[in-house]
Amino acid sequence: MKVKICGITNLNDALDAIEAGADALGFVFYPESPRYISQEAARTIITKLPPFVEKVALFVNESADNIRQICLETGCTLAQIHFDVTDDFYDSLHFPSLKVIRAQNKEDVLRYENDYRLIDAYCNAFGGSGKRLNSEWFDGVDCSKIILAGGLDPDNVASLKRYGFYGVDVSSGVEASKGKKDPKKVVDFIKSAKS
Repeated sequence: MKVKICGITNLNDALDAIEAGADALGFVFYPESPRYISQEAARTIITKLPPFVEKVALFVNESADNIRQICLETGCTLAQIHFDVTDDFYDSLHFPSLKVIRAQNKEDVLRYENDYRLIDAYCNAFGGSGKRLNSEWFDGVDCSKIILAGGLDPDNVASLKRYGFYGVDVSSGVEASKGKKDPKKVVDFIKSAKS
C-alpha cells in the first residue's frame, strides 16, 4: 500500500517521512488551511528532497493555469484537485492530476471508478479534518485504484488493508500540532500501512 504524508510545512518533516518510507509528500497551496505553505517555502523543501518521491500539490478553488504554474515553479509532480470541477478542467491542466471525491454516501465511492482517485470524507472545510469515512462503503468494491484519506492514524490504518486500497493519505493523524508532524506517529503509520 502506497503512503502519502500530507500537509508538509518544513524540511525536517519531509525528510523524516521519506526516511520512514513515504511514497509521496503533500503540499497544501490553500491559504485558509493551517497547513498552508507558500510557493517559495515548498520550492526550498522540494529542491532538497531525494529522487523518486512524488511531490503532490493540493489545490482548492484555483484556475487550471495557476495550478499548472505553481506545480512547475515549485517542482511538484502531481496536482491534487480538492474541489468540484468538470472533466474538461482536468484536460485543460496539461499536468498530471489526481481527482478527489469528497464522499457523502456509498455511491460516491464509485465515481470515476476507472481512474486512480483519492476519496476523502466530506466536510465543509477542505482536508485535514480528521473525519473518517464509513469503511463498509468499500465492501465489495474494487479499491485497487483508490487512495483513502480522512480520519486515518497509526492505530486504524492496518484494519483497512483487507480492502486492497492502492494507497492511504494522512495529515492530521500523524501530527504533533497543526502543520507539524510527530516523527514517531509517521513511522508507526507507515509501518502499519506497509507491513
